[in-house]
Amino acid sequence: MASSFDQMMKPTSGNGSVPARPTQTERRGSRRCKFTQLMRIRPSDPEHDHFDDIRGTMSVSRSGVYFQSSEEGYQVGMRLFVTMPYSKEPASMSREYLAEVVRRDRLSNGLFGVGFKILMELGLQGGYSFGTAHQRK
Repeated sequence: MASSFDQMMKPTSGNGSVPARPTQTERRGSRRCKFTQLMRIRPSDPEHDHFDDIRGTMSVSRSGVYFQSSEEGYQVGMRLFVTMPYSKEPASMSREYLAEVVRRDRLSNGLFGVGFKILMELGLQGGYSFGTAHQRK
């Protein structure tokens, strides 16, 4: 049995009934988080014009990222190398990913909104060495 508190918390339409579900279904497979994390983005295909874009994320999910950029070279279907979180520090624990652009919007502020999905992790990126490697005999 629903309490009066439960009844009060249900959204209602103007006639007091519970509204029907929205007609458009959510296509995303995982939730998004809105936080900024610096990343480095480059085309993976040598046939595309090279650029090296350093941007902050706007929206992040387990499998994708949305951000704004002034770079015009992004195209839907384009493959990218993405380093996240990006830092110039030699001891940083950045990871490199292969990603694909799935969305490109022209925004009213003159920038482009770009969304990509992460296809696979390529590995840990870092320049820090903990000493020389010893080989076993």
